[in-house]
Amino acid sequence: MTASLTQDRALYWLERWDRQQEFYMPDREERFAVIGDVLAELVPRADPLIVDLGVGPGSLARRLLDRFPGAKVVGVDADPLLLGLAELAYGGDRFRTVFADLRHYSWYEALGLDRAPDAFVSTTALHWLDRLPLRELFAQCGKALEPGGVFIDGDHLYEGEAGPRLDTLTRSLTKRRTVRAGVRRDEDWAAWWEAVAAAPELAELVAARAGGFAHEVTARPSVHDYLGFLREGGFAEAGTVWQVGDDRIVTGIR
Repeated sequence: MTASLTQDRALYWLERWDRQQEFYMPDREERFAVIGDVLAELVPRADPLIVDLGVGPGSLARRLLDRFPGAKVVGVDADPLLLGLAELAYGGDRFRTVFADLRHYSWYEALGLDRAPDAFVSTTALHWLDRLPLRELFAQCGKALEPGGVFIDGDHLYEGEAGPRLDTLTRSLTKRRTVRAGVRRDEDWAAWWEAVAAAPELAELVAARAGGFAHEVTARPSVHDYLGFLREGGFAEAGTVWQVGDDRIVTGIR
């Protein structure tokens, strides 16, 4: 990491990330809040240990740390650039990052946890996994959690073959919601990455990311796969607890 990449500059890039993400998820902050609500309802500990799967730049982790002062969050991801920004911006006694690929069985051991986590959480990340690695991931989560532990994922999730017209409808509803919310599109996802690639202070992280995680999905899971895989993985209950358009939160209770 170059000396010119300060915490303030990392926070600058993460603020730009949040703004461009809002166009795709006009209710993004509500999604974060509901994930926190689920944790508040189902995890009684004042000092929960939370694992953020596909933590990316730490958007969800930061909000959970703010909401739960006693919580610790371990974020795992395979993108060294996003991890580097998150670690510099938010890293400390309550938040640390781990570089690991969730598609490989060794990801959980790489976390180096000293006790079973109370919750696995994720947002806008697991849709990059094909059906088989997602199924294996959920099975590992089920084994790691104690009874009563929770899994919470917020993402764009779809009916798949069971409901193509419903999927078209929910995508359209999200677009209508974006218009009503008045979300501005000053910068999209691609433009953010183009700006990052041109930023001198990020050159080292950009180089570390070159040839990294392949964002290719050939067997996309449906929302029914998500819920079925959670139940197969040892979760006693699994369901959708929140939905606006195609944006959903699914939850499994161990």
